[in-house]
Amino acid sequence: MARIVVLGSLNVDLVVTVPRLPRPGETVLGDGLRSCPGGKGANQAVAAARLGGQVAMIGRVGDDGFGAGLIENLDRNGVDSSGVDRDPAAPTGAALIFVEAGGQNMIAVAPGANAVVGASDAQRAAARLGPGDLLVMQLEIPVAVVERAVQAARQAGAFILLNAAPAQRLEPGLLSQLDALVVNEREANALAANEREANALVDHDDPSTIAAALLTLGPKIVIVTLGPSGSVFCDDTGVHRVEPFAVKSIDATGAGDAFVGALAVGFARRLPIETAVRFGNAAGAAATSSVGAQAALPGLDDLRRRFGVDLSSSEQ
Repeated sequence: MARIVVLGSLNVDLVVTVPRLPRPGETVLGDGLRSCPGGKGANQAVAAARLGGQVAMIGRVGDDGFGAGLIENLDRNGVDSSGVDRDPAAPTGAALIFVEAGGQNMIAVAPGANAVVGASDAQRAAARLGPGDLLVMQLEIPVAVVERAVQAARQAGAFILLNAAPAQRLEPGLLSQLDALVVNEREANALAANEREANALVDHDDPSTIAAALLTLGPKIVIVTLGPSGSVFCDDTGVHRVEPFAVKSIDATGAGDAFVGALAVGFARRLPIETAVRFGNAAGAAATSSVGAQAALPGLDDLRRRFGVDLSSSEQ
């Protein structure tokens, strides 16, 4: 199996479960505060490791108790944490999360040390990559660092997977170097709207046309996740829909990261695209059935038991 290197964010998640999400100017009483390991980068690294991936994490935390806890958590989950630096000049990143009874959430992030991830971190990530290995990134670190890492990973012959979340404008030159672009519907619409060429082709109510439009910007594969409706992917063979797995959703926090981590493992195992996306759908669905981000990330046994998903015969 190819190695997976995740360059991205590490946060402590401060979570409150509420009966409904607050409106502007409104206070809603919740059921208590929980502190959990999070950050899209760390979530995806842990998700991939729990599903059998060989994973290393590159990023930054503060030289504080939260940072130490996040590193320990990576170690417990089988992620190589030696590439996570403790920055004495910045605090560990934090996410403030409201989760309502039906599982939907509202999130605000204080980047902390994630905001000072720099070119040296991009080079450290690329140094761990060989031909066929995977680089996985998100957008909770500076875009300039993502661009630098993409260039270095391309030179190393690695497969590059970008989860373009949270949504923001990306240069076409970056998109054209991606092997796989992963976005949810909101992020896909935002990305297409920012690119005139893609926006002209989009029916913003149809994820299939959005995926096809984003493919024109250069990625080899575009995957749009649709929450409880599954996902679609587009490559040079056209647009394909991958059906969801039915679960009772309790907390959607981290479901997208579970999808990306599982997808990375699928690509690392050289699975067909549709099989890898289906694996991602299963992991994302399973992650919504428990509270928390990393706490809810499934292992292979969970997916085998819940959905009959078994990759043991797919190892390459």
